[in-house]
Amino acid sequence: MQPDMLQAQQRFHIRQRVRLMVNQYEVLAVAPDGSEGQLLAFAQQKRLAFKEQVTLYTDDSKQQPVLGFKARQALDLGATYDVTDAAGNPVGLFRKNFAQSLLRSTWHVEQAGLPEVTGQERSLPVALLRRFVDSLSWLPYHFDFTAGGQPVFSVVKKWGLRDRYVVEIQHPQIDRRLVIAMAIALDALQAR
Repeated sequence: MQPDMLQAQQRFHIRQRVRLMVNQYEVLAVAPDGSEGQLLAFAQQKRLAFKEQVTLYTDDSKQQPVLGFKARQALDLGATYDVTDAAGNPVGLFRKNFAQSLLRSTWHVEQAGLPEVTGQERSLPVALLRRFVDSLSWLPYHFDFTAGGQPVFSVVKKWGLRDRYVVEIQHPQIDRRLVIAMAIALDALQAR
């Protein structure tokens, strides 16, 4: 995942792999015809970890880490997650707004030099169904992330047997690594 090439991307696909003891995700470029393109990154999260952490690698051999995010606290309903590059340098952070998320999931994303970005589920009825009817927790959702009323990026969960997401980026300066981390977190951390 070359930062310059990655920063030029306006759209990504994220696909979850079904595994027993870990959550795994493939971050894919978008091919010219709109289908899934080349692998940009591979992410893995251990389930039931004491302190949430996800590492992204160049591929599924997991030899070269390129990015990661980790909770600052072990147990916190509104935990803050620091996003760092492979060398441990900060890229940004995101946190869940626990109070607002009781009805409609709400996240805040911060990157130095940009205003705070707030993301929320677009549909209140879908959000309520997903929360209060366990058998409907699989329903697709759509998150819109904005700053000052302007769109920054969106994450759409698609219908299907496996979790699949389309990420659209409207703001040219938002770090794509931060967007990818947030998009993966929506799947990996959403139920917490």
